[in-house]
Amino acid sequence: MSAYDFTARTLDGHETSLADWRGKVLLVVNVASKCGFTPQYAGLETLYRTYKDRGFAVLGFPCNQFGAQEPGNADEIANFCSLTYDVSFPMMSKIEVNGPNADPLYAWLKKEKKGVLGTEAVKWNFTKFLIDREGRVVRRFAPTDKPEALVSAIEAAL
Repeated sequence: MSAYDFTARTLDGHETSLADWRGKVLLVVNVASKCGFTPQYAGLETLYRTYKDRGFAVLGFPCNQFGAQEPGNADEIANFCSLTYDVSFPMMSKIEVNGPNADPLYAWLKKEKKGVLGTEAVKWNFTKFLIDREGRVVRRFAPTDKPEALVSAIEAAL
């Protein structure tokens, strides 16, 4: 199994296959617009713009499970990302990352790369999963890991 076996719904409601990014390095991030880590959108966008021509993409997955910090609908999320951070990387529809309704992609990501002390659950917004060109999860980064701190891992995967 690889990341390419999963699908996601884009923020504008279209079903897409992660296989569309086959051969690219992906950074999958659960995001929120009213979180203390929300300014990381700027760093994620910088990573995307810096490395997209080398086969890198950031995929943002809005999630409202942590402190209800992503309350908006798809249009509100899109407007916030565009107007506040000029986000151009792909944004998906709002999902759950933990619990019985966790998105299948996230259920798989958490099993592939466990968190601190072997825990699977995503602890907060802006947890990041780095996926290599073969669709394997190679690293899991905490919400406190700023995007600029991921440069060496991204470059190694590229």
